[in-house]
Amino acid sequence: MSTSTYTALIACRTGMGSSMMLKIKVQQVINALDLPIEVNHDTLDAVKSFKGDLLITMSDLADELRGEAPYVIGIENLMNKEEIAQKLQKFINDKTAE
Repeated sequence: MSTSTYTALIACRTGMGSSMMLKIKVQQVINALDLPIEVNHDTLDAVKSFKGDLLITMSDLADELRGEAPYVIGIENLMNKEEIAQKLQKFINDKTAE
């Protein structure tokens, strides 16, 4: 596995509350799986200036935000840690395959 630490931004349309909830769930998954990802959360306005590796958002925004970051993950259910884990692991697998 690569020793790189990836930088992720979590942003949601509905504001800081939902992005903070998603950040908590994502952080729990990252900690449980020991993934090399650092996460921050912010408003959608921050996406344009984001220079990191991964953008995590709700699925309804993912297609709209593709191209704003090198890799975009859309989450259907922010309470579903299994979905989050699968998508984060796919990101890591894709990055290490590059």
